[in-house]
Amino acid sequence: MTDTRSPRFVQWVASLIFSTISLGSVVEVTKDKNFTADSIPAEKWSVASSAIKFVITLIVVCMHMNPISSILVVGTKIEGGIIVILVALWISTVAVVTDSRHGIAVDEYGAVENGNLYYFSWAGFMTSIVLLVNYLQQTFGLDVAGGIRNRSVRMTTWSALLATSLVVMGSSGNFYDTSCGGNDQKVRCDRAVFGIILGAISSLVSVGIVGMKIATRKAPFLLEALGSLLLVVLYGFGVAILTSQNGPGSALGNLYYFTWASFLESFLLLTSCFEDYSEAASAQDTTSSADIQGDDISLRNRPSVEESEDRI
Repeated sequence: MTDTRSPRFVQWVASLIFSTISLGSVVEVTKDKNFTADSIPAEKWSVASSAIKFVITLIVVCMHMNPISSILVVGTKIEGGIIVILVALWISTVAVVTDSRHGIAVDEYGAVENGNLYYFSWAGFMTSIVLLVNYLQQTFGLDVAGGIRNRSVRMTTWSALLATSLVVMGSSGNFYDTSCGGNDQKVRCDRAVFGIILGAISSLVSVGIVGMKIATRKAPFLLEALGSLLLVVLYGFGVAILTSQNGPGSALGNLYYFTWASFLESFLLLTSCFEDYSEAASAQDTTSSADIQGDDISLRNRPSVEESEDRI
């Protein structure tokens, strides 16, 4: 009997698990908390989107279990459309529940209050991206991850740094909007401004290099090296300033995780540039040594003046 299940069946089951946990957590939070009038629409949307994701993934997983119904959702446009809808729903869910203005999965300072809702929302989002990439690769032969890697060296890391830098900038701005306005949080608010500037600079550098790699398949090596060095230094200060005890990202949340992620990505970029430079320098030295040895051999094999005169 031929297995009619999708090669993405495991990801669909994982998405169902994450949707179930997310739905249960958000319902529990909305029952226990008294939300402000401004946060009620976000509260309702988080519950609605979680319920929609749960129903969709449950139906798809059930259809995978039946050989007849699985024909409709294995590698078809229906499956592709459902995956796109799930990606959009998970993006909106993550954006809403991790927003400190609403206080659903995090508190007013961006610290994680409901771990299940916070972490499984991010896990569900990542799973939806994996589903989309896998679908494009299997159905259309479009290797998104491989295409990005082959487009240019360090393209994937620069793209990831761009994404995490945007989160750093947005989370810092979110903290400033919700917590700043008086003098009691002056130190943290000043550091939040630094986080906004840091995220903006890193985003500009990353989008510039990514843009050049997309347009020309490469970016000037010196620009990459200097850019990665600058970002390592800036994010070195960033993790010290933003994630310390008096920083806006001291509590576990988006700002904490993505500041550290950006620092690690910057460090990986710098080490990659250094490795490329070392390899190029080593290759040049090898070539120079070979040329010198070739000249020595040709000189040793050349007859002397006396030998030439004797032959004459």
